[in-house]
Amino acid sequence: MNVRKLGQSDLKITPIGIGAWAIGGGKWEFAWGAQDDAESVVAIRAGLERGINWIDTAAVYGLGHSEEVVGRAVRGLNKRPYVFTKCSLVWDESGTISHNLQAASVRKEAEASLKRLGLDAIDLYQIHWPAWKGNPESESPGSIEEAVGELAKLKAEGKIRNIGVSNFNAQQMARALKVAPITSLQPPYSLLATEVEDSTLPYAYYHHIGAIVYSPMASGLLSGAMTRGRIAAMPEDDWRKRSENFREPALTRNLHLVETLRAIGQRYKVTPGAVAIAWTLRNPAVTGAIVGVRNAQQVDGVIGAAEIQLNSNDLLEIEQSMTLQAA
Repeated sequence: MNVRKLGQSDLKITPIGIGAWAIGGGKWEFAWGAQDDAESVVAIRAGLERGINWIDTAAVYGLGHSEEVVGRAVRGLNKRPYVFTKCSLVWDESGTISHNLQAASVRKEAEASLKRLGLDAIDLYQIHWPAWKGNPESESPGSIEEAVGELAKLKAEGKIRNIGVSNFNAQQMARALKVAPITSLQPPYSLLATEVEDSTLPYAYYHHIGAIVYSPMASGLLSGAMTRGRIAAMPEDDWRKRSENFREPALTRNLHLVETLRAIGQRYKVTPGAVAIAWTLRNPAVTGAIVGVRNAQQVDGVIGAAEIQLNSNDLLEIEQSMTLQAA
């Protein structure tokens, strides 16, 4: 699989990476339902065996559990993949999540992540959110500048190798850059979430900040495997049950779009999900796409995204489908 340089770093990553949000398991605020840890390890290793060379997780996924599973998956490998994780979302003994950008909290989180992952250094350490749940940044302890300053210290100490930000807009990236160089941005980006095209991705591209986008298949909705029956059967602790994209009237439009992706995918012998991922990768600002896998079979459905190049007719067909559905 080809690799791409991430920002101005020495990281050379494959076009798709393994996302570890869902493997955090159930019973937390943004869970995807229960998950078998052994199956998660097999899924991660299946992706690595197919050539993927990076994994993205976060401390908050499963309240630390996702990092522990990733640590199990990479332990003992002859060639370790790059491991990316995140800070700024913390939780208490009851599992209540809050937001903290204070230096002491960032350092404490980094130390805890290193322990859970079983690593000496984190390849890319990202601020997960600049603010939380729509609240102004001023309501969180600390600031963007304080958090980035602490990340710079952790980098100087060799505990992290690169600094990244997630869910930042152009103005917030500008503030971070005044404190330390930023390797990457992690924004949401898919056919159903294009807001970052306006200013966020152009800013990152202009400033040589590599973008690794998350939810390129809109949390599985564009994978080609999602049906009304499957959505109805989702467990109550699957956050997607509360998402507007998984409810009417948006659901019917979204499933029609999937059929367009399926028709294009048949020409390339790939899944609708692979087409959706490839659509994000065609943007010159995007270095890589984070793709969640919960079992080894799902790897087969997404790996083709790294190999296909959508042409102008494909893109026009997708655009026309979206326009018709919006009408």
